[in-house]
Amino acid sequence: MERLVEGYRLGDRYVLEERIASGGMADVWRGVDEVLQRQVAVKIMRADPANEELFRSRFRDEALHSAQLLHNNITAVFDYGEEDHLSYLVMELVPGLPLSAVIRDTGPMDPEQVRSIIGQAAVALGVAHEARVVHRDVKPANILLRPDGVVKLTDFGIARALDASGHTRVGEMLGTPNYISPEQAMGEKATGASDLYALGVVAHEMLSGERPFDRGTPIATAMSHINESPPPLSDDVPEELRQVIEALLEKKPGDRPANARAVALMLGVNDTELSGLAEGLATSVSEEYVDDQRTPVTEIPTVASTPEELLD
Repeated sequence: MERLVEGYRLGDRYVLEERIASGGMADVWRGVDEVLQRQVAVKIMRADPANEELFRSRFRDEALHSAQLLHNNITAVFDYGEEDHLSYLVMELVPGLPLSAVIRDTGPMDPEQVRSIIGQAAVALGVAHEARVVHRDVKPANILLRPDGVVKLTDFGIARALDASGHTRVGEMLGTPNYISPEQAMGEKATGASDLYALGVVAHEMLSGERPFDRGTPIATAMSHINESPPPLSDDVPEELRQVIEALLEKKPGDRPANARAVALMLGVNDTELSGLAEGLATSVSEEYVDDQRTPVTEIPTVASTPEELLD
């Protein structure tokens, strides 16, 4: 019999209402926090006796990583609990759709909308990297779009804090093959630059309506990230935006923009929205964090370079 049903209570305060999403290791329910009288999203780890401790460790990590990332472009985490072999994460309920659903329903997106979404996602990654957390699974399904245009980065389920050991199985490749960086595909550790590469893949897909490196199987797709260039973008993509995406998709991490903050600036995000984000190199967000004030590795003109343009 299905255990999790409408009306099920967790932590003697969270009442499940409707299952709204399913992923590889968890389901997400719309629920109500009866103590604070507000709607929430409750992410519940799916039962898997063979890997229960591994998944529970990742779930705890997601709670710890997400709880320290307080920003408007990151889904807020409210609570974490374990109860009768169930692990659950209570989060902000974001109205709207995941970017994956928008791409599926609309196909190629308007360049200005792409610029806004990728710029906000870059800000979110900058916050994570400043906290020394690498997301490691940036993809459309983990980018939520509110009706008012605000972007929310979510699902830090396989993120890694730099002072914590990862929870992996031997031979396991973490990340989604369609968005994995060349260095991850080659078995190297993910860095902040790996998140930036994945963001470039997402941007390319938004503009073209198709995944640029999809080769039908996980191995073939991963290899294409290492060996192949992405398909050319349409001529109607503005040159400044095209240059940003090309820079994000550089095969070598050191050839990509220096950090997420630089990417956001290139895309026209107002500098005041980036206050507090250090300019450390994204490639350094791995083993040792370096607060480096150098200019970006790749010099690219910004999409909006004047205050008047930023207001348009």
